[in-house]
Amino acid sequence: MPEGPELHLASLFVNRMCGGVVFTGPVQKSEVSKNPEVSFSCPAYTIIATSRGKEVRLTLTPQESDSALGRCRRVKAGQANLVQTMDIVFRFGMSGFFRFTTEAELPKHSHLRFYTNEKPCKVLSFVDTRRFGSWQPNGTWQSNRGPCIMFEYLSYRENVLSHLADRAFDRPICEALLNQKYFNGIGNYLRAEILFRLNIPPFVKARTVLEGLQTHLSDEDRKSVVKEEVTDTEVKEEITDTEIKEEVTDREISDRAAVKEDESETPDLLRLCHTVPLEVIKLGGKGYDPEKMDYTDFKAWLQCYCVKGMKSVRDHNGRTMWFKGDPGSMAPKDAISPKTKMTVKKEDDHDYKGGKEVKKARSESTMKPKYIKETVEKKEVPQRRAGRRK
Repeated sequence: MPEGPELHLASLFVNRMCGGVVFTGPVQKSEVSKNPEVSFSCPAYTIIATSRGKEVRLTLTPQESDSALGRCRRVKAGQANLVQTMDIVFRFGMSGFFRFTTEAELPKHSHLRFYTNEKPCKVLSFVDTRRFGSWQPNGTWQSNRGPCIMFEYLSYRENVLSHLADRAFDRPICEALLNQKYFNGIGNYLRAEILFRLNIPPFVKARTVLEGLQTHLSDEDRKSVVKEEVTDTEVKEEITDTEIKEEVTDREISDRAAVKEDESETPDLLRLCHTVPLEVIKLGGKGYDPEKMDYTDFKAWLQCYCVKGMKSVRDHNGRTMWFKGDPGSMAPKDAISPKTKMTVKKEDDHDYKGGKEVKKARSESTMKPKYIKETVEKKEVPQRRAGRRK
């Protein structure tokens, strides 16, 4: 499932491929998709992507076409009888991503398409094989999602530490980390990698793990954070005025409120929830490459998730948790998985297929033997003569 780093890399991919490209006509939706129609049609418009946690927003901005000069100009706000700018917010579900291809190479599972005015025409597609992803025309960031773990570090940290009385932190830490109200961007592989690095058992109470961090952020750490967050306008100007770089630079990360890491200190859980996703982003296209689908470097980066020798169990929500050592006191009763279950899990290589195959393996290995009733030949018994009773 795509997590915070993948969605941010997806936004960088869109900006890299669509920078300076003019799109035209209506936005087209596939017939099979149950997502809403996007009522946007314009002779000329541009696309800019931004990300926040597990969401990506595409901004469609109308342009005033100047065919004589062969260029487009941005439409000024307030001009009458012109198409208004539209924001479309995407959530990738379990298999969503963007691709930029020619019209002839349109992906099979392309469910929302944006066409360029080039010849030959090219298409930016939202591809979603399993169709769990969604989009919202004229959308905004979901209000029930917290600040981004990657680019709103101070806000995210304060949001967690100021709400530790919430019942969400009564749950095991591995399950609390998937709560997007507090950890917007964390998913299955990130929680495994973060807890593994800190040697924290996954099934201990979240509040117990986090309570000691309330006073950890010093004044020096606060000063090291860039408090002025990058606004949407600044991001758009950066994209239109300069070339979009494929890799994320150190300056970009620091500008988005990254905290300088002191190597002499052991980072706490909230710090790693911020820095570990940034490591994936620094892999660049090697972490998100829908064109080549080569994840060799990403797999080499993993230390725990789907790694040979690690243990895996399903948490109380049915999500697979990878870990090493003791699972913790709040682990489900069947937390210690038999080797047969691990074998099935290794074959799947991920937990996206649901629990059917695992359940099948469990039922075959644990079900009681069935006793088959054997038919016994009946001996012939002499029948009594029917007669009157005396």
